[in-house]
Amino acid sequence: MRPAGRIRAAIEVVAEIETRRRPAGQALSEWGKNNRFAGSKDRAAIGNIVYDTLRYRSSTAWRMGEETARALVLGTLSFHWDETPDRLSDLFTDDVHAPDPLTKAEIQSLEQSSLDDAPDWAKANIPEWLASELSETFEEELVSEGVALSQRPPTDIRVNTIKAAREKVVKSLDRFGPQLTSLSPVGIRFSPAEREARNVNILPEPGYQKGWFEIQDEGSQLASLLVFAQPGEQILDYCAGSGGKTLALSQIMENKGQIFAYDHDRTRLAPIHERLKRAGTRNVQVRSPGNDHLDDLLGSMHRVIVDAPCSGSGIWRRRPETKWRLTPESLENRHREQRNVMQEAAPFVRPGGYLCYITCSIIPSENEMQLYNFLEENQGFELVSAGEVWEEIVGETNRKPWSMDGNSLTMTPASTGTDGFFFGVLERIS
Repeated sequence: MRPAGRIRAAIEVVAEIETRRRPAGQALSEWGKNNRFAGSKDRAAIGNIVYDTLRYRSSTAWRMGEETARALVLGTLSFHWDETPDRLSDLFTDDVHAPDPLTKAEIQSLEQSSLDDAPDWAKANIPEWLASELSETFEEELVSEGVALSQRPPTDIRVNTIKAAREKVVKSLDRFGPQLTSLSPVGIRFSPAEREARNVNILPEPGYQKGWFEIQDEGSQLASLLVFAQPGEQILDYCAGSGGKTLALSQIMENKGQIFAYDHDRTRLAPIHERLKRAGTRNVQVRSPGNDHLDDLLGSMHRVIVDAPCSGSGIWRRRPETKWRLTPESLENRHREQRNVMQEAAPFVRPGGYLCYITCSIIPSENEMQLYNFLEENQGFELVSAGEVWEEIVGETNRKPWSMDGNSLTMTPASTGTDGFFFGVLERIS
């Protein structure tokens, strides 16, 4: 496909996402099935345009003066891909698959508009209704935090030190340009592709098949480390999902002790079995949902991890369409789920043990507020500092997470160079 045809396709896909409220990945996949003439490079380029358009939607709409799929794509190409109106006009000439020629109004917006007078929520590319709550955490850094959360994310992997050293994995992936993560001691990072280029694909690599590494954002790696699991302990991963943090915890515990991986959703839990086998873990027991499948664990766990259901605001740069679909009603539903899951998980913590609460959210009402609400209803727990563990794991660095209360931590792309993650820990004192 020629560039103009790719742009037209991107406009069509964005329109499909907007009008039918479909996940971006699903819309792109269906477009590819219906247009089999498009090669892998074409699909990658179209996908990059679509995702960048969704990432920068509010700031682009402000500058373009409208939110049509065409305006959003043209603005993205001009403001973030450095395509000039003259260049776009040239691309749209003499190509039957090109979009309609640029109008005078579009050219004026592309050439003369700015964000100088835009409100902070538009500059930050966040939903307007969330701006006041996010300002509680980020204050005058709201815009810079939002901008960082709108950029393309890197690809991070966690080295499975049960099977391979980090240096060995780096060497095996040398042709992809690996970099050591700056905070996680077991992470490797691959920079995001630019413009139409494809991101690295390391899943077919022999090292992955051998269990040397797993795809896991550095923020998720750090959240697993902050649990501070010790070899020999009894740990319940109450919302294990497909097992990302379970695998990390097994590695941290040197395959000693016991981890019970549980999730109320059998479908989400299903992939964990193959991942555990590939990683070579020996201290993980998977518990499927059932009426009494966890009763023998009550009051006996050193640590219980609640990776709670949340808005996913911390991974907006990976799933940008979700930020525009989030509503006050859906957020309140998440609040209810978070309250319930914490109350369900708490009885498994032994006296002197810890309840670790994690979300991939940057929204205070899903994070600190949930901890405070839980403490009001559960006098046998108290909030303890995660900052001391952070310093022990990371050491001295300029990259530090946010903390509203000096105890819990919020990682963000701007502050720590990771996805957005919240971590708080409660000790059971009685």
